[in-house]
Amino acid sequence: MRRYRYPLWLLTGFWVCVVIAIGAVVRRLIALTRAPSGGSSPLAVLDAAFDSHAALTLVHIVPAALFVIVAACVLLRRRAENDWLETTFFVLGAVTGLTAYAMSRYAVGGWVERSAVLVFNTWFLLSLSRAYWFRFHGDGAPKREWMTRAVAVLLGIATTRPVMGVFFATSPRTHLSPHDFFGIAFWIGFSINAVAVEFWLRSKTRARLYDPEGSFQSGRRVGAVV
Repeated sequence: MRRYRYPLWLLTGFWVCVVIAIGAVVRRLIALTRAPSGGSSPLAVLDAAFDSHAALTLVHIVPAALFVIVAACVLLRRRAENDWLETTFFVLGAVTGLTAYAMSRYAVGGWVERSAVLVFNTWFLLSLSRAYWFRFHGDGAPKREWMTRAVAVLLGIATTRPVMGVFFATSPRTHLSPHDFFGIAFWIGFSINAVAVEFWLRSKTRARLYDPEGSFQSGRRVGAVV
């Protein structure tokens, strides 16, 4: 059976993004369930923007959080294939991607943010569709590659959070509002994840880990999964 192995830097980035993504969802759920603060701070204005389309926000972020959890189970498990878990992975991914298009209508960062969503969300759905195609044809190796690519791209939303944090922290000096920097943060965050996963998937080091029978050779890589 072919075994997959992820390097430490990729696993670390994955788990950091998972924690940030779940934390962001929990924070948004709390903000949606409490009374609006009515303040004029950037965070208060941002919360008010999401409150204006709370139902759509919930339909988007809850499946997204579940997708992240299921993705960790699917990509990092050591057991044999699990059809129902993979089916859940694809269903949640499709819901997350399709509702992201709807969410872009209310993009805080205007067309700059909307363009990032259109580009990277489309790439996410294409990657997810490609993975499902290989699953349907029983081709496990490329299926796993496209699943990995899809998850990494989706987790780009988590990478945008530290970038936004920098913009928020420097806003007293730069005088940039969320409308000014959200789009930039989206492009930076999603690009980092997209480039990082492509670097790994196309790296010669990764290619050398496979022996002719498709199993991993011994090496200084960690995180083996089936």
